[in-house]
Amino acid sequence: QVQLVESGGGLVQAGGSLRISCTASGRTLRGYATGWFRQAPGKGREFVAALARSGGYTYYADSVKGRFTISTDSGKNTVYLQMNSLKPEDTAVYYCSAGARVITSSLTNHRAYDFEGQGIQVTVSS
Repeated sequence: QVQLVESGGGLVQAGGSLRISCTASGRTLRGYATGWFRQAPGKGREFVAALARSGGYTYYADSVKGRFTISTDSGKNTVYLQMNSLKPEDTAVYYCSAGARVITSSLTNHRAYDFEGQGIQVTVSS
């Protein structure tokens, strides 16, 4: 069993930056695919970014490409999402996910992951 806890969310002005973290306990994230998803009020779960199990492949939603970066620190068993040039439309609850059997073609599907954090609010003011 893997427990995921997100941190680092909050309120930021448009154009600003924020880094959110996802720390895992219970098991190492090595060999797991990890992903970030978000959900805005009244909308469905949206894919943001993912890191494949091998660790060598990253994938981003078109809406965040060039602005967001997903990375990991294996020593801290933590996944990060660095968010730059934030826009009001980035406002959402952000969820971290991890999965041991997520294949590349399923990285954008939150249902393909085994574990999910409780979510953290990111609000971008205009």
